[in-house]
Parts: sequence; C-alpha cells; structure tokens
Amino acid sequence: MAEAAAIKGVRVNHIPKGFTYGGVVVSKHHGITEYGYQWGDDRPNADPKQRSLWVRVVCWPKASELAQLKNGPFDMRTFSGDTRTAKIGGRQVLTQEGDGALGDGRYAGWVEREGVVVTVMASRPLVPELAKIIKGIKL
Repeated sequence: MAEAAAIKGVRVNHIPKGFTYGGVVVSKHHGITEYGYQWGDDRPNADPKQRSLWVRVVCWPKASELAQLKNGPFDMRTFSGDTRTAKIGGRQVLTQEGDGALGDGRYAGWVEREGVVVTVMASRPLVPELAKIIKGIKL
C-alpha cells in the first residue's frame, strides 16, 4: 500500500478504508523533529462521519517514560487536560479524547523507545479500530 510507505521507516499495517487524500507532515522545533502522515476524507470537520487519521513519530531525545508526554514539547498536538493511561493494541499508552481542533475522536501516544514517541489521532468513526491501528504500527 503506497500510503503506508509514505513515512520512511514507519509501517502502518492497518489503515481503515474510506480515505480520499493523505499527506506528509514534518515539523522541527525546540530540538525535536516531528514527522508523520495524515489521511482524511472529503467530509467537513463538523460531519460526525468525517474520517481522519494521523500517525506521527516524534524524535525527542529526552523522552523515556509515558508521563513525559503530558505537556510535552509537541508542535502538532499535545497531551494536556484529561489524560489517562490505558493498554491499547498491546501497548501502554497515554490517551485523551480529541478536542475538536484536529477532529473529535481519540488521541493516543507512547514511548516506542528512549528518544522516540509515536502518537495517533483517530476520528470518532475510527475509534473502534484504534487497537488494530496501534498494534500494526512498526518502526
């Protein structure tokens, strides 16, 4: 699948169907690099059936434990507010409800290894597939 190969070195083995576009997103700031891929459909953000997904890798040398994700130096999305720890897709993750800024749904993240964080934002229609999405992400 071409979209899955769009993030060099990252495999997203479960990409739900129904997306009409996608693109690479990269940001460098405060000594960290964030890169990822966003998928979406043509529905407006206000449509409850709107489908969007993004997977992001954050190269943050100081990252070593899950608690650090709260208010981390992320540019594209932060874990702030009402977060909780959960086991999703076989990984211990920090999670919170989407606030609407990037769509309603579920935001999850984990420390893949020291210095490397992975985050996923899935819109509400994709939340039932979140465990499968997270489990299928390989670096």
